[in-house]
Amino acid sequence: MPEPILFYSTNRRTDPVTFRDALLKGLAPDKGLFMPQQIPLLTAEEISQFAGQAYHEIAFSVCGKFLQGQLPEKDLAALSKDAYDFPVPLQAVQDRRFVMRLDQGPTASFKDFAARLMGRLINYYLRLETKKLLILTATSGDTGSAIANAFYGLDNVQVLVLFPEKEVTPRQRRQMTTLGNNVKIIAIDGKFDHCQALVKEAFADSQLDYLPLSSANSINIGRLVPQIVYYFYAYSRLRRFPGETAVFSIPSGNFGDMMGSLLAMRMGLPVKRLVIATNENDEFPRYLASGAYRPIEPSRHCISSAMNVGHPSNLARLIDLYGGRMDEKGVIHDVADLDRMRREIFAVSVNDDETRHTIRSAYEQHGLLLEPHGAVGWAGLEKYRQQHGEANDQLCVSLETAHPAKFPEEIRAILGFDPPLPSSLEGLEAKEELFMHMANDYHSFREFLKKHYS
Repeated sequence: MPEPILFYSTNRRTDPVTFRDALLKGLAPDKGLFMPQQIPLLTAEEISQFAGQAYHEIAFSVCGKFLQGQLPEKDLAALSKDAYDFPVPLQAVQDRRFVMRLDQGPTASFKDFAARLMGRLINYYLRLETKKLLILTATSGDTGSAIANAFYGLDNVQVLVLFPEKEVTPRQRRQMTTLGNNVKIIAIDGKFDHCQALVKEAFADSQLDYLPLSSANSINIGRLVPQIVYYFYAYSRLRRFPGETAVFSIPSGNFGDMMGSLLAMRMGLPVKRLVIATNENDEFPRYLASGAYRPIEPSRHCISSAMNVGHPSNLARLIDLYGGRMDEKGVIHDVADLDRMRREIFAVSVNDDETRHTIRSAYEQHGLLLEPHGAVGWAGLEKYRQQHGEANDQLCVSLETAHPAKFPEEIRAILGFDPPLPSSLEGLEAKEELFMHMANDYHSFREFLKKHYS
């Protein structure tokens, strides 16, 4: 049996650890993000076999490459089957252009794909060791509800979610704040980046060493590995012949989804180009164009609210993957291979006017109902195709990352009707909300943790 893959920190000031340790810790002790020492390869034959497999079987195969030797295969297979019990529609739009709708899970967001398997893996290890955990995470919209639902009601896990009070929709907020039980929610008077900074500071605070902290947003490697799977799933269903290349367009905020696509490519997925589409928080497109990275402080408020991130945490992983080194503050210490990055990635920014126009035109021309994040992805794909003269027979897949019903105000204003409500969002307005308010102040946050968790 091959040796288990170990995971190192992007800051490279801590020893490599097992997947189990990286999963339960969340953030490395040196504030870096965990990355695999080796990226396992899938053979062309293995990728071909995915065409006849269910989603949970593909998840078992892909994730199993990273977890080999770290838990019995039968247990991983059972966890995967339990996690993925909802559809993954691939909507044909025009020619060879498709939308992968990752909005059919229990919280109507792509975050379900990562959170559900990660939650089951964490619970698996905690039960083996009779340990408890405090999940501390920041959300820009959908992560909070997906994480809260994935861990809701577990006796050995407490969940604390921070969100920017003025930058999530009412339905996104209610998905988190109506749960209660082992889930606590704090509204921060600030931006997502402030929430993320509070979380990271708590992880590095020696005064909180007594707390069994872990994170569950995309800084956790346990969130990242499952996000590789749906790229292989889409390809297995849509390719016409072995080796056909695909273009994927990914609406990007904290860049976890983007890292999933890059890892899929490094594992052997035949990708022609990745389109990384941001909203007006365009720090990455500017970096790719100029080679100079400057975070946007404060982040710009756009209607694609979950992407309002001025310094994506996962950029440290991106830079690392291309041979460079970026610390948690966004300072690049070793330059990445920008030439290769530019060959593999097309980065583009889409403003709110373009986003609204895309929602309208996609529906009027194709009957395609998109919400703001998916519209950013679709607009990015169209910009790529126009600039590169892409042929109509090129396989292109754009990701829809949240259900349109999460953004009824925008859809109503643009299209004149309320999007159909999925069963997962029914009844939210009638439930009582429970959440706290806090200033963007680390001292107050630390004292809250000390008072409420022991």
